[in-house]
Amino acid sequence: MIAGIEGVLKSRGEDWVIVEVGGVSFRVQSPTSTLGILGMPGDRVKLHTHLHVREDNLALYGFASSEELRVFELLINVSGIGPKIALALLSAFNPERFELAIVRGDIDLLSSVTGVGKKTAARLVLELKGKFEQLGVAAFSPHEDVRAALMSLGYSAAEANSAVATLPDSPDLSLEDKIKLALQHFAKTR
Repeated sequence: MIAGIEGVLKSRGEDWVIVEVGGVSFRVQSPTSTLGILGMPGDRVKLHTHLHVREDNLALYGFASSEELRVFELLINVSGIGPKIALALLSAFNPERFELAIVRGDIDLLSSVTGVGKKTAARLVLELKGKFEQLGVAAFSPHEDVRAALMSLGYSAAEANSAVATLPDSPDLSLEDKIKLALQHFAKTR
C-alpha cells in the first residue's frame, strides 16, 4: 500500500493534484481543505495517502494531515459511503468539526453537504458515534459551547478538551467569561 508520497506538485484541478515522485507522476484525489494548502506547481508537497482498490479501478487519495486520512478511512468503511462522499464531507468540515457533528448527532448539518441525505447522515451518526466517543471527542457537556468556540478559533479537539476541563461548573459565568477563562488556560501552559 502507498502510505504517503512526497514530491513536486506538477498541476492541480478542482479535486485532484498531480505529484511527481522520482520521475513518476501520481494523480491524487484530495479534499478542498488539502488542496488549499498545497501551494503552487513547482512546490514540494507531502501527502498522507490511501490507495482505494476496486475491481475496475485504482485511485489514490491524499490528505494534508494524518487526522484527515483517519476520518476518510472511517468514512469509506460506513455502508453506502464511497470516496466521493467522504471527500465532500472532508471538504465541508475539518476533522474536529465533523467528529463533533457526529457525536452531537447533528443530522441537519451533515445532510447540508451535497450528496448526503438525511438517511445517509443518520447512518453516519449511527455507525461512527461510538468510535469518535471512544477516541475522546466530547459529547455534549455544560461547556460544549466553549469547546466549539475554541475549535472555531483553530485549537485542536484535544486542546479544547484540555481547556474546558479546567473551567468551573458555575452557572453564573457567561459564555464570554468561560471563553476568557479557557484562553487564560492556554496562556498559562505556553
